Amino acid sequence: MLLKTRGIPYKINEPIVGRVTRNHLCQNLNEILISEHEISYDKSYKAIVTKLDIESYKTETPSVYSVQTFDHLADGDIIVINANGIINTLYRIHSHQNFLLTTERCNSNCLMCSQPPRDRDDIPYFFSIYKQLIPLIPKDCKEIGITGGEPTLLGELFFELLELIKTQLPNTEVHCLTNGRTFAWNNIGNKLGEMNFSRLMLGIPLYSDFYQTHDYIVQAKNAFNQTMQGLYNLANNRQRIEIRIVLHKQTIPRLTKLAKYIYKNLPFVEHIAFMGLEYQGYTPYNIDKLWIDPTEYMTELTEAAEFLSSRRMNVSIYNLQLCLMPRSLWKFTKKSISDWKNIYLKECSKCAMIEYCGGLFASSEKMHSENIKAFEEKVLL
Repeated sequence: MLLKTRGIPYKINEPIVGRVTRNHLCQNLNEILISEHEISYDKSYKAIVTKLDIESYKTETPSVYSVQTFDHLADGDIIVINANGIINTLYRIHSHQNFLLTTERCNSNCLMCSQPPRDRDDIPYFFSIYKQLIPLIPKDCKEIGITGGEPTLLGELFFELLELIKTQLPNTEVHCLTNGRTFAWNNIGNKLGEMNFSRLMLGIPLYSDFYQTHDYIVQAKNAFNQTMQGLYNLANNRQRIEIRIVLHKQTIPRLTKLAKYIYKNLPFVEHIAFMGLEYQGYTPYNIDKLWIDPTEYMTELTEAAEFLSSRRMNVSIYNLQLCLMPRSLWKFTKKSISDWKNIYLKECSKCAMIEYCGGLFASSEKMHSENIKAFEEKVLL
């Protein structure tokens, strides 16, 4: 799914955030007009986006001309027009899987990171964008994600962002992906607790019960100890926590031990997610260290999931296909892959269970299990 397009900028000196409309009679200054036709001079739009050539007409309204395509944009979507003519989709009105990328910086460097960190000062840019975006998001938005990089590297701006969401979107559930390490410092965890933000869930990875394995996977010294201390500080501040475990060659050998460790040491977590590997970012470069066919770790996954579930802990399995799993695990599976990068293979098109299966990442076309096979008949879940 396309989330970016570009054209020739005109009178755009700083990023412009607004809602998409194709209504030429619009009088809302938060609206950005999408037009394939000539329009008369009109100051009522925040900006204009058109496929027409820049010489077709002149206007004093900030504009982007000769846009490659905007067919992916629906009325009500929220976009940002950058000074270089790049147009990014920030919020899709018909999707429940919108997210805020707060920074590409990170204090970890995970072997399988799908969004490899970049050491550049992007925090002011993203924060200024989201200050404009969040008040425009519909109040009936069910859920929004916060991701990175590492969102807590925003420092004080992290809490300002959360406060803005809490105030502007009072009914929206917020899921924040963080490595949890920053919360090892008491003042950070305490400040989050003082916000009393009950709609916030923190998704934190824990890849092993053995500190050296976790530190190796995230490529950061002392990361395990910081993460564990962060988890305890968050628990002391009554924060909602999800543990995330990516399944690959480094995590599988101690998976059952990790499940037991979580039960014994982290009984306060609200959810545990076992996640299939995404062939993106660093993963292709580290594939020899990471790849194991999912069918080869089903024994370990079954033991870990059933152990936690039998002790009344909330367990889910993400990013894995039904045909690769024993039916005893189907009850844990969720359709978890974001709609803009979710695909099904040619083999899947003839599967009788396709409507129940979460499919694959788009990047999985290049690397996936050879055991994916269509079901000829529907099977009871």
